Amino acid sequence: MKMTSITTVWKFLTIIVLATFITACSSDDDEFTEAIRADLASDSGVNALLWRAAIDTLSAFPISQADAVGGVILTDWFANPDSATERLKISVFILDSSLRADALEVSVIRQELIGGVWTSAPVRAGTELQIEDTILTRARQLRIRTIEN
Repeated sequence: MKMTSITTVWKFLTIIVLATFITACSSDDDEFTEAIRADLASDSGVNALLWRAAIDTLSAFPISQADAVGGVILTDWFANPDSATERLKISVFILDSSLRADALEVSVIRQELIGGVWTSAPVRAGTELQIEDTILTRARQLRIRTIEN
């Protein structure tokens, strides 16, 4: 396992986290707030705030599947341009209509290119938890924004 490539991925995820927080500080949008309120009023079984927060958090990754009713978001393989021999795939599952940590599950798959073949590789400890925390933090920010408007 190359320490440089793991460090690069970790730096990239940190940039995504920071970008999410910066986006959260943008100006209020009444149309967005009304859409969130409408989603909250629906009976879909998936928490609208967690859904929106997950979409926001994964916005830098290519989304291959997004099912708002089922609460599933799957990214396609993503390779950091600085490390073309490593790629990630992220899956997010929203399991409940509650805004709680146990209503969210994140799974990350990592592969390395070795001898021209993509091979499964371990994900850095804490990566999935960091993505979950980012989604939950963004969901709380959206909730506060919705209440204030």
